[in-house]
Amino acid sequence: MGQILDGKKLAQHLGRDLADQVADLKKHGILPKFCVINIGDDQASKVYVESKKRKAEKLGIKQVVYQLPADESEEDVLKLIDSLNADPEVMGLMVQLPVPEQIDSDKVIERIDPEKDVDGLTPANIGRLWQGKHFVEPATAAGIISLLDHYGIDLNGKNAVIVGRSNIVGKPLAALMLERNASVSILHSHSRNLGDLTKRADVLVSAVGKAGMITKDMVKPGAVVVDVGINRVNGKLAGDVDFDQVKDVASYITPVPGGVGPLTVEFLMEEVIKLTRRHHGLD
Repeated sequence: MGQILDGKKLAQHLGRDLADQVADLKKHGILPKFCVINIGDDQASKVYVESKKRKAEKLGIKQVVYQLPADESEEDVLKLIDSLNADPEVMGLMVQLPVPEQIDSDKVIERIDPEKDVDGLTPANIGRLWQGKHFVEPATAAGIISLLDHYGIDLNGKNAVIVGRSNIVGKPLAALMLERNASVSILHSHSRNLGDLTKRADVLVSAVGKAGMITKDMVKPGAVVVDVGINRVNGKLAGDVDFDQVKDVASYITPVPGGVGPLTVEFLMEEVIKLTRRHHGLD
């Protein structure tokens, strides 16, 4: 059986360090303040926002949630973003996705000041990411890199295959893996012979949201398997990877839950701290 990549344990370790960093900022009279705009009644979004709030409180970060009605106009959302951009006390800002259909998610994300862009999703910060000149990274992608580093998994020269091309995980993770000199392929719903391609991976990442899609016959023996998928099957959480099968061929594997998930919120808080330090010229 492959070794478990324990994201929960790593998140706990990182949390202690982040709490120390926040305490140090407060000694200098600096309070990290993070604002989240959540529009509508999506239950998954509300759960995620609440988990961020609990983590922020635990670390000593001030988080303010702007809960807006589902029929909020795009114009009013943009005005709120403008006001938060202009507020010198706000160090980090994000809009929780998805947003209601009357709102253009690209437009609201583009409106966020890149210097306050906790998610790293503004066009300016995406460009910096691909240039290798970034000061903020999407949290899930950053968490995956940290998890691999923690377990001494070197990406240099490895074949890395990412299944899923989202702006939140697939694309930014590809950029970060390229920085580590991996040879990166991004697969998606139009990729042909998916199993043949995934079986070439030294490091295989799945982030598509389809339970049990990655099976044993799709994994190279000894590969590192990272499962980003969060799916509900019969009331229980399940990943994209058929864990019970794949654990017997992988050298390392993340569980669901307890793998990548705990690191996402942790790294979101790290981005808040990074932006706060940058704002105050402490880097």
